[in-house]
Amino acid sequence: MHVKFCGFTQLSDIQTAAQLGADAVGLVFYPPSPRAVTPAQAKLLSASVPAFMSVVALVVNMPKDELIELANTVPFDIIQFHGDETPEQCEQLASSVNKRWMKALRINAEQHTPDSVRAQIDKFAAAGASSILLDAYHLAAYGGTGQRFDWSLIPKDSSLPIILAGGLDADNVAATLDLPIYAVDVSGGIEQNKGKKDPAKMRAFMKAVKRDRWQNATLSEPSNLSS
Repeated sequence: MHVKFCGFTQLSDIQTAAQLGADAVGLVFYPPSPRAVTPAQAKLLSASVPAFMSVVALVVNMPKDELIELANTVPFDIIQFHGDETPEQCEQLASSVNKRWMKALRINAEQHTPDSVRAQIDKFAAAGASSILLDAYHLAAYGGTGQRFDWSLIPKDSSLPIILAGGLDADNVAATLDLPIYAVDVSGGIEQNKGKKDPAKMRAFMKAVKRDRWQNATLSEPSNLSS
């Protein structure tokens, strides 16, 4: 299982995530979000990310010219489209900056079934997405709400690798290990407050997901992380 930590604003938190072995870190480029960073801030944060660890740029309905400017400023690896972008728009925007991309779908039990989710995923797969992220629907927010959706709506035969987000933390993430997903994405579940991570929660989350890697490690001994 792969792990993405999202919503970074502090350099020390990025460094902790790298030390803990997170697979990816997410930077939010959506000004209404309390976890939003500017391109200048993101440039500094991404400079501390080691090789083999991905930097994900989360954008919400960002215009093409802004995305191009962002890509020219911040060395990110993957775009996470988290707004109302259509498959065609995602493909066109990603092509304009020559980046791989994934799309976030907000899942609502009143509107979705596994079949309808699968159909949406297929459309983004056909447009060239590398993965799909499933998050909880919220009327007034595009994500980062800390809410879970009904995991029974996750299709078992997705045409794209599925990343699960929404309300995850160290206490419940172990329940995802048998789901038909590729990765988990967490933000609020590893925070002291919005935008500021909690190192102990980050370590506990990694231990819950990557149990084999942590079999000889303890939460209080970060020096064991390299073992």
